[in-house]
Amino acid sequence: MTVDGEVVEPGWEVDPDDDWGVAVIATVGRQLKLRREAVGMRAAEFGEAVGYGEDMVYKVEGGKRIPRQEYLNRADEVLGAGGLISATWEDVKRVRYPKKVRELARLEGQAVEIGVYVGLSLHGLLQTPEHARAIFDAGQPAYSPEEMERLVAARMARKSIFERTPAPALSFVQEEAALRRPVGGTMVWRQQLEHLLEVSQLRSVTLQVMPMNSEAHPGLSGKIEVLKFPDGSAVGRSDGAYNGRPTTDPKELRILELRYGTIRAQALTPRESRAFIEQLLGEA
Repeated sequence: MTVDGEVVEPGWEVDPDDDWGVAVIATVGRQLKLRREAVGMRAAEFGEAVGYGEDMVYKVEGGKRIPRQEYLNRADEVLGAGGLISATWEDVKRVRYPKKVRELARLEGQAVEIGVYVGLSLHGLLQTPEHARAIFDAGQPAYSPEEMERLVAARMARKSIFERTPAPALSFVQEEAALRRPVGGTMVWRQQLEHLLEVSQLRSVTLQVMPMNSEAHPGLSGKIEVLKFPDGSAVGRSDGAYNGRPTTDPKELRILELRYGTIRAQALTPRESRAFIEQLLGEA
């Protein structure tokens, strides 16, 4: 399928190490193939009808490709499935992003409180699509266009946390250096700063900036994050503690919370942080 002269793929490659994802996409592919054959359509004919190439049709039906929602909706119309193919999107959408990202999104989706300190880059939940794309574009080895698109889409999907009701309490502390770096160029940088100001106005969000002239603090050894859940349990992780692994140990969590609390105390207040970002925006 082409849009404005550019090829639009019907989905992403399936990760062979993602057992659940492989099973779901294989099942959906089989259903598509059986329905296509039941109405007597060849793959090439079907591909032309839905707007994709024959090769892509075989990949989707063979469970090698994760179909997008519009592909399933178009297939439903062409095959006269009465909504049954479109309905498979409910299963597909649960596995359309990488396994690690799905697990992170699951935890964020269940948390009632999240506290994060980030040093050299902006936290994923705070990034605009353009900023995220520029970050992935700078990666080495380079991502393919398809991989980059999937990573950006997965990161943006996590931002639905801001729309949850009731909203979780979200606390972010960002280093000044990360805000000053013009990732993606001046226009993308300005849009990112404007987005931070918008997010900082949300009642559920506390955004603080750690100024570069601050003294040493517990976050200099790396990222710290603590997520708390409705049942009172929690999980935390720090680049500079416990080999960077997630922990649910109460003693280790108390240490991470102490470190994060110290970082927040040394950072600018939310009001001062907004004023600082506004100043950066004026300089951009």
